[in-house]
Amino acid sequence: MSRKKIKFAYITNDSARKTTYKKRTKACAIYALDFDSQLEVWLSHASVRRLLCQVQEAAFFLEQSLAKATQHLRKLCKENRQELKTMFQSLKGKWILHSLNLIDLKELGLLVKQNLKEIDNRVRVLTKARCSSGCY
Repeated sequence: MSRKKIKFAYITNDSARKTTYKKRTKACAIYALDFDSQLEVWLSHASVRRLLCQVQEAAFFLEQSLAKATQHLRKLCKENRQELKTMFQSLKGKWILHSLNLIDLKELGLLVKQNLKEIDNRVRVLTKARCSSGCY
């Protein structure tokens, strides 16, 4: 459920204006005024420092998560390249399949099936395109 659009206007009712002011001061606000060189801070400085530290820790955590995910992606890409290399070397007959263990053979079989499926789909698309442009 979305919020209503906020209208910025002077609140004429004194009690409503005071209530709104109190609600807003309970939130954390740091802002600079045009005519004053000092920053105005609502909340104690200790609370503001605590909130800023939490934001910085969250940014550090996100950087760590991103680095970990990037490292995991590199590892998966390396494994994928190795599997493709193994498959193509096996298909060319340069590699002896007897030296691979059972898990590697199963993965190789799945990889070959996947590539054959992709090849079949590509052939099907090309034959449909050729037939739609005029079979001969």
